[in-house]
Parts: sequence; C-alpha cells; structure tokens
Amino acid sequence: MEKTITVPTGYVRHLLSMAESQGFDIEDLLRHIDISQSELDEHNAIPAFKFGLLYQHIMWIAQDESFGMLSGGRVPNGTFRMMCHAIIHCSTLERALRRCSDFYEICRGSMVKPILIRRGRYAKVSFAPTEVLDESEFRALMDQESPLQIRTSLSMWHHFMSWLIGRRLELKAAYFRHAHHGDADQYIKLFQSEVKFNQHEDAIVFPAQFLDQPLAQNEESLRGFLKTAPYQLIVMVDDDKSLKARVISMLGKDFSREMPSADEVARALHMSVSTLRRRLLEEGTSYQKIKDDERKAAAVNYMNSPQLSINDVAGLMGFDEPSAFFRSFKKWTGMTPGEYRRSAEYTDLYRK
Repeated sequence: MEKTITVPTGYVRHLLSMAESQGFDIEDLLRHIDISQSELDEHNAIPAFKFGLLYQHIMWIAQDESFGMLSGGRVPNGTFRMMCHAIIHCSTLERALRRCSDFYEICRGSMVKPILIRRGRYAKVSFAPTEVLDESEFRALMDQESPLQIRTSLSMWHHFMSWLIGRRLELKAAYFRHAHHGDADQYIKLFQSEVKFNQHEDAIVFPAQFLDQPLAQNEESLRGFLKTAPYQLIVMVDDDKSLKARVISMLGKDFSREMPSADEVARALHMSVSTLRRRLLEEGTSYQKIKDDERKAAAVNYMNSPQLSINDVAGLMGFDEPSAFFRSFKKWTGMTPGEYRRSAEYTDLYRK
C-alpha cells in the first residue's frame, strides 16, 4: 500500500498553538489522534485524516466552528452545515455566494461575512462586516487578525467555491492587506495565481463567468463532504517545486467531480500538451499516472476515516454505484474496501 495523503506538521503546530492560547491541553489533544509531541518533532507530516479529526475535535470542544479562521466571534457548531443546506439547491455559484453572505447576517457569532462583487469580466470575494460592526470596528478587527488566519480563510472560501461547482475555480489574483515576509512563494503555490501584498483589502479575484456555473453538488454529496470537513477546504502544500507537484495542486482533493483533461491542465500551465507530457516523462511520470495515483491515495485516505461508511467513500470518489468503487479499490490496493478495514494496515494506523 502507498502512504496516505499527509499534512505538513506546520499546519498541526499552528492549530495547536491557537488551541493552547485558549487554554486547551496540547498533550490531551494529541492523544485524541494518537500522535505524540515527539512524533511531531521527528516528522515533516502526519496523515491528513488525523489532521481532519484533530481539527474537528478542537472545533467541538471549543464550541467554535470558526476556530482558526476569520470570524471576529465564536460561531456555534452546526452553523456551516446549516449554511450548506441553505445554498445547496441554488441554481448558480453566484446565487449560492450571495445566499452565504445573507446567511452570515442571521447566524450567531460571526462578525465578518464573505461578500461578492461582480464587475464586468471579473468578480471578487472579500470580507465585510455584518450589521453588528461599523466600518471602523471592522478595520480594527481585521488589523488584529494574523496573516495566516486571513490567508487560510480566503483559501478555504476558494476551495469551497471550487467544490460547489465541481472544478477548480481559476483565480486571476489574490490580494492581501499585510506585507509579505519572504514567503510569497507559498502564497503563489497556494492560490496558483498572481499574489499582491500591501493592498487596500484581502480578496480573491477570478473571471466572472465562473459565477454562472451551476452547482455540481447535491444533498447526497454534501453528506459525505460534511463528515470530512474541513479536510477538502484545507490545502495540503509542501516545498515540492516539480511540475508533478503543480499538476497535483491543480487537481485538488475533490474527486467527486470529473478530472480535467491533459489539454485543460496544459492550457492552465501556459504550455502545450506535448510539452506537458515531455516534462512529466522527464520526471518519471505521466498525467494519467498522476491522476490514478491521486485517486488511489484519496480513496485510501477516505477509507482511513472511520466516520465515513464505504458508501460515503464511494460517493466522495465520484462513483454512482458502490459496486464500481469496490472493483476500483480492489484494483488499486488488492483488497476490497471491507477487507481493507479489517486489515492490520487499517488498524495499525491508530496504534502509531
């Protein structure tokens, strides 16, 4: 079996430092996901499913669904779920985003909401105060937020929008009010677009045509998505600067949708498809192999999440029929999903 999808330990340390600042016992939190402080110090990454469980656990015990994100207040657990149900039947991404903004005006806790502005060929999503704050209070609140929280919040909204339409929403630019501190490459890798600092607001800008896209999700796909949230909303990035890593970043983590073709990926990378194939071959791989490997890794990652049923995993992987997923999973791993969950491979994950 190949190793499962991982998350850089820097993500874990940041999450734990915020939890510690609020008085939570770090050792107890680590015990919840069967990881010790020494393991964090010794390794560069941990399994993504464990990071997801840690994030969910912290949000639950903190009773704050916005933990680690931009909100200005404590958001009751279940708020995100209700927002998703409120928008899932919207006809287009634009209608969904405007309803999201309306929802934040009536939910308890958040003092900040996403706001959509559409002008000509481009649109942007930024942040605005809810009615409980005036403009000066909003500016003071934004000045207090850490650059990492603002970056994470914009990235999560970007990924949520991409999930809603079933494809990566290609950005033109990402703007930030704060100055960069030598980590601009991380921002570029995260947003796959132009990045500008010292701007008048924090925002992501993208072609307005994406707003006319119909939602690709439904109540069934939403069910599995919510069980793993915020997993699909958090980008897993590392320091790999290869073309393969760039392609993997473009594919994202949502495999319930149809994957882009090699032509589409090449066009997004500003190269011909023959150049894409040649350069990937030089790195010892191919576009098809990357897709196959990423789908296999995602399937194993979801199977490692005990809160997901096998049917949930099949849906998250884009299979209409569980039997088709069973056949693919056995081809990928040599085991059926049921056999995998009874194997030492699965149970040993919780003893490491």
